[in-house]
Amino acid sequence: MTEPPYSEDDHGFEKPTVEELKQRLTPEQYRVTQEEGTERPFANDYWDEKREGIYVDVVSGEPLFCSRDKFDSGTGWPSFTRPLTNSQIVERTDNKLFMRRTEVRSREADSHLGHVFPDGPNPTGLRYCINSAALKFIPRERLEDEGYGAFVDLFD
Repeated sequence: MTEPPYSEDDHGFEKPTVEELKQRLTPEQYRVTQEEGTERPFANDYWDEKREGIYVDVVSGEPLFCSRDKFDSGTGWPSFTRPLTNSQIVERTDNKLFMRRTEVRSREADSHLGHVFPDGPNPTGLRYCINSAALKFIPRERLEDEGYGAFVDLFD
């Protein structure tokens, strides 16, 4: 898949204050994105979402994942083989829980998204295990209206 045209300049994003985030986000969204929380498996919005579209950061709106790269990992969280654009994902070493993992964060908002593991399917062998609470799903038919028209060609 080619990387669609998107840059951080597209939104001119400035991260809201803690107070603004607490007003805009649900308590679960705030806990996951700002406090590095994890939502319950199989009890979240997108673990079994099947429609075509893209997933964006719930805080900034930056595009993160495409439904074409989503797969059923059996974990109860949305799982993807790769990010939509490499420029919007930041990976960090996470040594919490007495293990070494790779945390995934959004570039613009610095939202905690989840983790990436080397046990995914082809073509990448990766599993981006992402919290639904960190995402907003934009269905294919709403991409233009929501300002993500650059990604419509992904589904042709």
